[in-house]
Amino acid sequence: MKVVDCEQGSPEWFAARLGKVGASMVADATARTKTGWGASRANLSARLVLERLTGNQSESFTTPAMQHGIDTEPEARRTYAFVHGHEVVPVGLVLHPTIADAVASPDGLIGEHGLVEIKCPQPAKHLQTLLGAEIDGAYVKQMQWQMACTGRQWVDFVSFNPSFPSEMQMHVRRVTRDDKMISGLEEQVSEFLSEVALTVAKLQAAYQSQEAA
Repeated sequence: MKVVDCEQGSPEWFAARLGKVGASMVADATARTKTGWGASRANLSARLVLERLTGNQSESFTTPAMQHGIDTEPEARRTYAFVHGHEVVPVGLVLHPTIADAVASPDGLIGEHGLVEIKCPQPAKHLQTLLGAEIDGAYVKQMQWQMACTGRQWVDFVSFNPSFPSEMQMHVRRVTRDDKMISGLEEQVSEFLSEVALTVAKLQAAYQSQEAA
């Protein structure tokens, strides 16, 4: 496992993932509609192109729901570790073993074979999970990509909301490695990254030649 030793959310972490596809972006990088690629794919492409051209992180907006998740995650991690008896080992940025500019940042390593992915949703979403709703497809892609980068065999998907009664605050569901899905995602992400690199090269060639003239 190739790891960039840095704290998630630190300036070093943001710099190391600049212009790269992370696990949380894989759903956008592979988004399709009935008629072709989805708009979120084009938006992500533009974001990564801009980051590569400028060397600066694209601005992002943190919603109240996102901030809630950030604030609640440490409590969720402690609760998961206590209830399940797992030591959650933090990890910085994990590089994909064969695809350049592809990375993942799991919420923690578990033993020799596992990972944990923590979500702290709003009550309505957590309630759906408690009642047996399927895991969001974007999250499934995120976790499979984490396994692709780390070589791990399973991810414990954790949904945590402390506003519920204690016995309902945490729901854990294990997602196992799907090599067929991973292979498909790797193919699509490689294609996406090639397009990003080509766009950067075209822009640089066109506008640098104008400057020289």
